[in-house]
Formats: sequence, C-alpha cells, structure tokens
Amino acid sequence: MSDSAPRGPRTVPWGKVIQRVLLLTLGLVVFNLLLPQLLGMLKQVPALETIDFRWFVVIFALEAGAFVAFWELTRIAVPGVSWFVAATSQLAANAAAKVMPGGAMVGGALYYRMLSVSGIPQGQAAAALAATSFISTLVLLSLPAAAIVIAALSAPIPQGLLPVALIGTVLFAVLFVVALVLARTDKPLLMAGHLIERAVTWAAHRFHKPWHVSTGSFIHRRDEVVTALGARWRKAVGAAVLNWLLDYLALFMSLVAVGARPRASLVLLAFASAAVLGMIPITPGGLGFVEIGLSSLLTLSGIPASDAVLATLAYRLFQFWMPIPAGAVAYALFRMRYGKVKDLPQPSPS
Repeated sequence: MSDSAPRGPRTVPWGKVIQRVLLLTLGLVVFNLLLPQLLGMLKQVPALETIDFRWFVVIFALEAGAFVAFWELTRIAVPGVSWFVAATSQLAANAAAKVMPGGAMVGGALYYRMLSVSGIPQGQAAAALAATSFISTLVLLSLPAAAIVIAALSAPIPQGLLPVALIGTVLFAVLFVVALVLARTDKPLLMAGHLIERAVTWAAHRFHKPWHVSTGSFIHRRDEVVTALGARWRKAVGAAVLNWLLDYLALFMSLVAVGARPRASLVLLAFASAAVLGMIPITPGGLGFVEIGLSSLLTLSGIPASDAVLATLAYRLFQFWMPIPAGAVAYALFRMRYGKVKDLPQPSPS
C-alpha cells in the first residue's frame, strides 16, 4: 500500500488554454493574410542555387558565432553554468519560440525550466532569464540610433526608413531611462507594484481565482536581476552586442552574396526592424512578418527587390530554419542527461 497522499483532480488552467487558443487563432488569421506574399517569395527559393557555396559557409559561421555569444551571455548572468547547459537550453528555447504560438513566452519558460533542472536555483534562473532578455532587447533597440549616427556620417536616410529610425531611437531612449530609474530607485517600482497588486486582487475576487501578487516581489525580482549581473554588466552588454552584430553581419553578407551593394547603416535599420517584428508573438518566430518586412525594408534602402528577396531567403535559412532541428537535437541531449519535460520544475510563484 502506498503511503503517499492521494492526488485530487487536476485543475485545468483555462486561462492559459484560452490565451493559447486566441494566440493560435490570431496567428492563423494573420498568417493566411500574409500567405500570398510569402508564397510569392518562396518561389525564389530555387534561385538560392545561384549563390556561391562559400558564401553559405560564411553566413553559417556568423550565425553560429551569434549563438555562441548568447551562450556566453547566459554564462555571465549565471556564473558557473556549463557550456553544455547554456548551449542546449538556449538552442531548445530558441527552437520552441520558432515553432510554437506565443513563441517568446514558450521559449522563455522552457529556458527557465531547463536552467532550473540543471541545478541552477530557480530564483537565479528567473533572474538570468530577465537579465539576458532585457540586455539583449536593449541592445537591439539601440541599433536604430547607431544606424542614424552612421548614416549622418555617410549619406541621408531614405524618407521611407526615417520613421523606423526615429521610432527605434525613441524606444531605446525610453527603455534606457526606465531601466536606469528602476535599477536605482524603489519608489516607481513600488507604485507600479501596488497598482498591479490591487488589479490582481480585484480580478481574483471577481473571477474567484487564487491569484496573488505582492508589491514586494517586484523589488525582489529587480534585486535578483541586478545581482545576476553585478559588476559583470559590461561583459553582458559586450556579449549581447556581439550576438546582434554577428547576426547583422550574416544578413549583410547575404546581400553581398547575391550581388547587391548594401549600405551598412540602412541594412542595420532594416535588420533591427525585422528583429523587432520577429518578437511579435502572433506567428511563430515572426514567420511571414520578418520575410515580408525585411525584404520590403531592404528594398526601401535601395536594394533591388529581387536581390532583397533572395538575400532574405538566404539569411532566414540560417537564422530561422536551421536552428529548429539544432534545437531539437540540443533538447534531446539535455533530456538524456537531466530528464524529461514533465520532470522539469514549474516556475515558483512570486
């Protein structure tokens, strides 16, 4: 006779189910709207054969370097974590984000859980997730500002790309100021936490759910993120910059490979904008959004439309498609060492 306590009926997380159904439905609707244009682009796939194979080696090496830079960012945020855990968790999370609706959330959750089951304390794993995501996003949003400076020293930005540059620069400035304020003072975070706590308490009472968020947990999480980096923040920023720089160079070399003559600053603007599109959790990995948006932005930057489409396809082959099977292999290796998905711990409540 087992001495373990009997388990009660498992509660169905209807909130998450409804959220995922809505995301999936929205994704299917948007994807169908984009499908005609995407299919038109895919007709150019056979033209990839015209690219010298040596360019593919260069693009692959640059993308591989970008992934290694992000693994180093994880190792900076979590001192002592092995290269194996840093690599497999990021590859698996990246693949999940590319194939699942609401990809960024699913990928982030998997990244957190894999770090946790590898032996990293859950609080430290959560802090690492927050720190790496924030720094990577901050660097991404700084790229339009960098592009404006580069363009100012070379040639004017085309009118069609100017709004993209200005919006990206404003977003970076706002995010940087907010981050600086939240990292150094408690009052704004306490005010925001108090409002969120009241809203969650009201919702829990209204819908009869055991939801609870404490204001103090926001301060605790902020401190965890700051502690996760500490004096290592410069190295963390350097790793994030290297990650995005190598990814950008992969796109730039894709353009060179198809015979285009790209301007570095304008390609940087198009690259940053496409990366932000890829973060929109409507289609997995921004599929359709990125291809159409990136090729259009490259065309606005002066690249012939046919070259822009072909370069986008070459770039996405290594940036989007190849990491998916790599992530599956990484997850299988991780599971062989640490256990199955169902054995991974769930995030602990704040």
